[in-house]
Parts: sequence; structure tokens; C-alpha cells
Amino acid sequence: MTDDNVKKDTLKVANPGRLQLTKTVESGKVKQQFTHGRSKSVTVEVRKTRTFAQGATGGMVEVKPQGAPTGFNAAALQSSIQDDESMRHLTPDEKQARLKALKIAEEEMKRVTENPSPKEERKAKSEPVVDEAATLAAVPLPESGKKQAGMPPAKAKAHHPVDEEAERPEKTKGKLKLRVGEERRSSGKITVQNALSNIEEQRMRSMASIRRAREKAIKKAQGGHVEAEKVIRDVVIPEAITVQELANRMAARTVDVIKVLMKLGMMVTATQSIDADTAELVVSEFGHKFKRVTEGDVENVLKDDEQEDAALLKPRPPVVTVMGHVDHGKTSLLDALRKTDVAAKEAGGITQHIGAYQVSLKDGQKVTFLDTPGHEAFTAMRARGAKITDIVVLVVAADDGIMEQTKEAINHAKAAEVPIVVAVNKIDKPGADATRIKNDLMQYGLVPEEFGGDTMVVEVSAKTGQNLDKLVEGILVQAEVLELKANPDRVAAGVVVEAQLDPGKGVVTTILVQKGTLRAGDMVVAGAAYGRVRTLVDDKGQTLKEALPGTPVVILGLSQAPEAGDVFSVVENEKTARGIAEYRERRIREQQVVAQTRTMESLFGSAAGTNAKELPVIIKADVQGSVEAIAGSLAKYSGDEVAVKVLHSGVGGINESDVTLAKSTGAMIIAFNVRAAPKAKELAARDKVNIRYYSIIYEVVDDVKAALSGMLSPTLKENFLGYAEIREVFNISKAGKVAGCMVTEGIIKRGCKVRLLRDNVVIHEGTLKTLKRFKDEVKEVKSGLECGMAFENYEDIRQGDQIECFEVEQVARTV
Repeated sequence: MTDDNVKKDTLKVANPGRLQLTKTVESGKVKQQFTHGRSKSVTVEVRKTRTFAQGATGGMVEVKPQGAPTGFNAAALQSSIQDDESMRHLTPDEKQARLKALKIAEEEMKRVTENPSPKEERKAKSEPVVDEAATLAAVPLPESGKKQAGMPPAKAKAHHPVDEEAERPEKTKGKLKLRVGEERRSSGKITVQNALSNIEEQRMRSMASIRRAREKAIKKAQGGHVEAEKVIRDVVIPEAITVQELANRMAARTVDVIKVLMKLGMMVTATQSIDADTAELVVSEFGHKFKRVTEGDVENVLKDDEQEDAALLKPRPPVVTVMGHVDHGKTSLLDALRKTDVAAKEAGGITQHIGAYQVSLKDGQKVTFLDTPGHEAFTAMRARGAKITDIVVLVVAADDGIMEQTKEAINHAKAAEVPIVVAVNKIDKPGADATRIKNDLMQYGLVPEEFGGDTMVVEVSAKTGQNLDKLVEGILVQAEVLELKANPDRVAAGVVVEAQLDPGKGVVTTILVQKGTLRAGDMVVAGAAYGRVRTLVDDKGQTLKEALPGTPVVILGLSQAPEAGDVFSVVENEKTARGIAEYRERRIREQQVVAQTRTMESLFGSAAGTNAKELPVIIKADVQGSVEAIAGSLAKYSGDEVAVKVLHSGVGGINESDVTLAKSTGAMIIAFNVRAAPKAKELAARDKVNIRYYSIIYEVVDDVKAALSGMLSPTLKENFLGYAEIREVFNISKAGKVAGCMVTEGIIKRGCKVRLLRDNVVIHEGTLKTLKRFKDEVKEVKSGLECGMAFENYEDIRQGDQIECFEVEQVARTV
């Protein structure tokens, strides 16, 4: 037996002749798509339906599907199907199934027309009759039908709903009706056909949408209103608004607003902000009215444009500001009026804060006094005191006269257009000359009454109490002339006199009530600070329930220390107060950013390396007024070469963040009447941060001035020494050229600076290297003597040249 025969026998045994069927299940994986870009791999199986029957020879044969039925007007619809572009890719079996479905729809329509049921008659009255056969013929197959050309009839039947109608039982035939413009609603489930073709079903109209459309058509046929009248809204448009917020204010869909913006050429999202001009165009497009508002409109609630009713006005105490030069006795005069001793408690014997006091007179009348500092650093304090006052009392020492701060106080009072009462103090001291003071006042436009003017001048002594009653009487006369009145029955408003941070109480703010009545529990906003008033305390430390106009009080409860001079107002609720405070804080930050922006000149100066040297400082003080005064005083000493840069300033003690900032920037911390916390003190000692403690403003200014002076480059001053004439030039092998000279004027010193003059023209400037007389080195050679001279790194010397000797001196500069 050959190898070929063995191979054939083996194949016969391995493949016996038994009956087998081919595999009827096809499997595969498809990618299922979801919304938001999600996808999932799905394993699907397709089972084929095959029918077998016994053949004529007794064997089993497969029964093929029969063709489409004949006999109904297929030729009439065949041409329309062939003309339809979407039908050209159908198999003959699919086309025959379509014709069969059309025939069933035509028979159903004929039956309904000839013998309708009562329900169908009622529907016919309210709905138009639709030729459903034509509609079904006009409905194209989905795109998947094109891709599945040649698919067996079983698959085509599962794919298109028209084929399902042909295969349904007789009882349910004709109930599947698609109206004009409608498609079958998606079931939301993936089908085998969609899985194989990897095509998602399109979203169909919901049954609720079809029901609403029918109800709308019925109302329209009955003459009812199909749509409600459009509501015209007043839309408030701020400076910037998001698309979604604008849609909410118009009661419109966000997608509709985005469509309008796309028409305007803007591709935006729902959370993107648009400006007020664009929002105005969108609102106009929707037919609404708009109202433009700005961020600062939150302060409109604080505007007080109403004219006070004269019947509601009642007399109030006058507000008197005491002004004058330092150490002229302003605080001592107030102590004499109040029977207190405030001056003894002041550091260095000078006032460094604005004090607010109220004095009750014997007849029951009250006078409010504001005590302002006299030092030049407190100019801003005096200006604020003059603005919020009714009368200014100008204190002048009889033994000293009118000084710089006295002149400044006169200017502030004239700018505020308030009457001035002059108190000539210290008339009890030896050398006091009140007449000289009165004569000097006339140089500044203050003519005393005894000289025929209108300025009241009272000679007083705070130490002995002399003529204090006359001073009070003069103040009351001026107040009576002014007719000071206010309405106590309105919301309170006034001005912040001073503010500070207390470790136990928090923010302590001294205010002066100018209008209305302030009560405990009122919501107050002052500058960028807001809060509810927890406690009202007067200048004597007594707790009050309310404060009437013209009364100075201390309040607790603000969120932060406001600036001295800020206006405070009582608002309705916390939300309004917070909105106003946040707006003001943003505005302050923007102003600070603008102030720190360097100009073009500074940029060019930086490029040229001519920027001033900066002394960085951090200022912490007990009250806001002191912070302002120190920062203003230090700014005066800033120039082109040196400048003070205040990195941070605030009210309260020194904390760890202040030390950290000072370490990173190399700044000096100025602590005025405050101390460092224990942890901050340890951190400063470890990091070697310089903290300077002060209680008198003179010392702060002097120390900073000295530090700035040390940063200035010294001035170079040239001092002439003498002249020498070159008589002979010697060439020495080791030393080079040496000039034999005669000193003609002054003196020549070894190591001095020299200039070589040839024909009275400077040809070299350098340093004298050698000065000898005979063979010895000497320190100096006087006029009329001969000497030998050599220059450093220069040997082009000739007989007849002249040598000018000088020295350079460095002189320290001050700011």
C-alpha cells in the first residue's frame, strides 16, 4: 500500500458520512454609543430562522421564503418606489414587503371611509383625513437600510416597522398608523439591527408631545387661544452677567439665548459672562425691556436726598473742634472744661489721637468737643476734624505765638467755612503777651472784635481756669447763631472719628452721630466694615441704649477697623450691609492696584538703572489715625534717590504673618503703641527681623529719616592742593619715566589725585604713584621745592607739562 492510499483511508475514517447542519448563530462585538461621549462594547448574536421539509425523494430540504403576493395594484406603486432614491438599495424581497404593507393600509383606509365606527367619526371631525398609504410610501427607510442591502427578509422585517405590520395577526392589523410629520417613538433599547449596523436611533416625538399637538389643534378649531400672550418683563442688566442668569431673568431657555448670541457672532456657553451692551441686545431681541445698573448702585440705599421736614427738626449740641500748635494746651483746656486729666496720660505730653468728648453745662446744655493732635504728622486728622465740626476753637499760647500748625489750622477752618473762636491760652505765665497774639492774628484774616472785626478772642488759662466760662459762653453764642438742628426720628448716620483693635473687645470704633438716633442692635456699615452694634459707650465709660444727634460714642461689633473719617450709616439688614462693604472693599483693592502700577517714566528709569533705593517698612499702630499719620510723615522724605515703601499697615499688635512678610522682604516693622505677640516675638528673634517700638511720633520720623540718609550716596567734594611744573624727564630702567618737577603753588601729597595739563588742556587724570625728594620717599612737598613724580599706568610726560594735584573728600548727605 502506498502512502497515498494510507492517507485516503485515514480521511474516510476521520470524516464519517453522517447528517450535519451548518451553524445558525452568528456572534460579534459592536460599540454602543451613549450621551456625553460615553461608549460600551456589547456582544451580540444573530440567530437565523431556517425551515426544512421532506422533499419528493424523502430527504429533508430547506424551504426558501416565497416572493411577494401578486394581484393588487403593485404596478401603480412600483414606479414611485423605483423613483425614490432611498428605495434603490432594497432587495426584491424588501420591496415586495413594502408593497404588501401598502395594500393593507389602503384596504384599512377604504374600510374606515365606507363604514367608520362612532369613535372614528368623532376623530374625523377634529382631525384632518390623511392618506396613510401615501404617507407610508413617502416615509424613507433609515440609513441602515442602505447598508444592509441583500439582507434576508427576516432581518428586513425586524428592521422596518412597515414589515412588522404585514406579519401581525389579523385582529391587530391596521392599528399601526403614522400621521403626517410623525415617526415611531424610540423605545430606548438597542436592537440587533442597530447593534450590527452601529447606528443610533434618532430621537422620536414623545406621546405627550403628540397629545399636546392634538389638543392645540382642537382648541384652534374651536376658536380658543392657542398660546398665551407674551409677558413683557423688566430685565435688570448689571455690568457683567452670565448667559444662564440672563435667561433666568427673561424666563427663557438658555439654549435660545445661546442661539441669539450665535447669530450675533458669539460662541458662548451657559456659564460664560457677557457685557452689559451684549445683554441689552439679547433682551431687545426677546422683546423685553431692560434696565441698566452698575455695581455701585448698591450704595443707592445710603443716599439721603430728601429734604428734612422742618417740623421734625430739634436742637442738637454743637460740635466744637479744638485745634492749634503742639504743646499750646489744647488737651489741658479740655481737661479743665471736663474736670478730667487726659493730658497726663498722653505719651510724651502730646496728643496723638482724635478724642471725642461731651461736656454738660450747668444750665443743662451740652457741647461736643473734638481734640485734634498738633504735630505736623497729624495734618489729615485736623482736616477731618474741621470738616465734621460746627465751630473751631483755635488755641494759641500767649508766651509762644502763632506757629506753623496754627497757620495750618486756620487754613483748615477757612476751607471748611466754619466760625473760629480764638482762645489765647497760658496768660498766667510770665512773658505772656495777648496783645501781640491779637495783632499777629490780623495777618491771617482774623480780626478781633475789639479791633472792629468779627472774630471772638478770649484770654484763658487752663491751669487756673481763668475765663473758661467766657469761652463756653462764646461757643454757645456762635451755636445759637448757627441754629443747629437735626431730626432724631430717622435712621442714624454720622462719621468715624477713630478706630482701633482691642484684644478683648475686638474692633472699638469712636463715632459721632450727626443725624438720627443710633441704638444698640442697629446694622451699621462704615467704609468697608459692617456689623451689628453690640454696645454703646459714652466718653465716661457708661453704657447707653441710644445716641442722639451730636453725641460721640464708642461702638463694638464691626467686622474690621474702618478708616478714620469714613461715613457710617444704618441699613435695613445684614445682606444690604454686606453687599455695600464688599463693593467698597473691591474698589479699595482696585485703587491700590492702580496706585502700585508703575508709570512709563518709572519703567524707563528702571531700565536705565536709576530707580530710587527703597526702605521697606511695615506699620502697626493702636489706632487707624496714627497709622495714617505715620505713613504720611514717612512719605514726605521720599525722593528720587531714596524712598519709603509701606508694604503693609494695620491696626493691632504684631502677629506672625507680619514677621513672615518682614523676613521675606527685608522690611523693618514699626510698632506704634502696640507690641508683638509671644509667638511673633520668638519668630522675629529666630529670623532676626528688626522690630522698632515707639510711643512718640517724633522718634519714628527721626529714625526713619536717619535710615534714609544712610542709604544716600555720599557727595564727592574736590579739594585743590597745588601745582607742579615738569622741568626734566628721566628714564629709569625699573621705575619707567620719572618727572623732575618744581612745586610752583600749594603742596603736593603722595597718593593724591593728579591731572596732567599740556598747553592748559587736560590730557590725563589719574593717581600719583611716586613722590621723592632726592632719593627718599616723602609724604608731601611744599611750594618752592624740587621733587620727583611718577604716575600710575601712564608715562607720556614731557618737559614743560603742568601737574595739578587735588584730593577727593566724601561728604555724607541727609534727606
